[in-house]
Amino acid sequence: MTESPASATPPSDASVATTPEKTSGDRQILFLFIGLMITMLLASLNQTVLSTALPTMVGELKGVDLMTWVIAGYLLATTIVMPIYGRIGDLFGRKPVILAAIVIFIGGSILGALAQNIDVLIAARVIQGLGGGGLMVLSQAAIADVVPARDRGRYMGMIGAVFAVSSVAGPLLGGWLTEGPGWRWAFWMNIPLGIVAIAACTVFLKLPTRTHDERPPLDYLGMILLGAATTTLVLITTWGGTTYAWGSSTILGLAAATVVLAVAFCWAETRAVHPIIPLALFKDRNFSLATLAALMIGIAMFGALGYMPTYIQMALGVSATVAGLLMIPMMGGLLVASISSGRVVSRTGRYKIFPIVGSVVIGVGLALLSTLHIESPTWLMCLYLGITGIGIGLALQILTLIVQNSFPGGRIVGTATAATNYFRQVGSTLGASIVGAIFASRLISRLEEKLGAMSSSGEVAEESKHLTPGMINHLPGPMRDLVIHAYNEALLPIFLFLVPVAVIALIALLFVDERPLATRVQDDVPAESLAEGQLLESSEPPTVTAGTNATSGSRR
Repeated sequence: MTESPASATPPSDASVATTPEKTSGDRQILFLFIGLMITMLLASLNQTVLSTALPTMVGELKGVDLMTWVIAGYLLATTIVMPIYGRIGDLFGRKPVILAAIVIFIGGSILGALAQNIDVLIAARVIQGLGGGGLMVLSQAAIADVVPARDRGRYMGMIGAVFAVSSVAGPLLGGWLTEGPGWRWAFWMNIPLGIVAIAACTVFLKLPTRTHDERPPLDYLGMILLGAATTTLVLITTWGGTTYAWGSSTILGLAAATVVLAVAFCWAETRAVHPIIPLALFKDRNFSLATLAALMIGIAMFGALGYMPTYIQMALGVSATVAGLLMIPMMGGLLVASISSGRVVSRTGRYKIFPIVGSVVIGVGLALLSTLHIESPTWLMCLYLGITGIGIGLALQILTLIVQNSFPGGRIVGTATAATNYFRQVGSTLGASIVGAIFASRLISRLEEKLGAMSSSGEVAEESKHLTPGMINHLPGPMRDLVIHAYNEALLPIFLFLVPVAVIALIALLFVDERPLATRVQDDVPAESLAEGQLLESSEPPTVTAGTNATSGSRR
């Protein structure tokens, strides 16, 4: 058997002799990882840049009431295509699918930069999501193809570092663009960055092409049903209690449609040759528990933190750039926790404790954030954000490692990774939609209470659609105080109701079986071929196709 280029444990200079083969393999993995990091940066930076630009964008386009859809539209599209990218990457190889995803993402960015109304902006975000959904999933799957699970912790920590860096740089860059060249450059900037990502993937991921005797059949029915079920579910959370009453025929009809479509999807997956989400995945205990935890953490994380930059601008009266700076404590906590936990996992092989502690810390952070008010000192808000960031850093990337360790072979690692990311994104979409819908309804209600004597109910609802940080800062003192107090009272108390979601994640993680991390990837397959996802599925023992040579593989 041939050991993977990535060793099971970090080697010391004295204990490992460097050979040309090992040096070449390490260099190949390094170049591979550089290309994937740039690709992941493209996806993560896009979200964070827009976080501080969002209030000005929707205000100028007169669509504050549709702000939820600027966020949820991207998350919805990303969620729907994640399992599709994962499955297609397993069948046809990672590289061509990653390149296609980047091109789609750039196309959505161009449309967003040219948007003249809120509807076009939302459409552009949906197109961005159709591309962005493949960037993260395929990058994680490619890493899993070539790096053993035992050594993967430090790589997962570096992925967390990408999120942290983009989360710090993104809001700052978004604030600078909003106050300088204009918010449209938050979209234009994706074009050169996307070109760099394409060049990096083309050069660093120069891998053999996946060949088939026959073209594998795709699960088109499953794709359609999955997309439809996800869409109706998000529509319920977005429209419920705002556009339509919870008990209205529209919401009840959407609920019924979601159930029917979900059942139909499960039926279709049992009959597909290459199902988008194989139901057999859920027979694995760790996969099911880690996926449930990812779903819950997604709801809590995006439900709360997706609106914090907007809240900081509105409530504290600071610029978009300063709002980005005030998010640094959360990202610093995420960065330190993610890298530190990843290194400990690689060194010790123990991982279960980290997401458990992370869930507890996330719940504590959300509870603390819900207690903030306008008069709270800024340092206290930063402290609470830092605590929440530590929890996120401890939990998210380790959950992906748990799932991938359950399926150490390369045949379905992309599918399994995409499936758990899908459910996490469902949680993110639900969290953003639910909090956004409740927040919009509460904001109008609070404004009516505080401004009722000055404006009619209809005028208040209409004016709330056009609120921007700049507009609020130019209001007379008494009027401004009323509006920012209404904003605070409408948003932050919602965070307390997200704490039970973190508790559910904690309970699920307590029952995870801490299995030994795999110390080898599929044997006898070059790293180049594995990164391309060139693995076949059959009822026989795993068979690997690298170029034109078929070799039996084994796993430990």
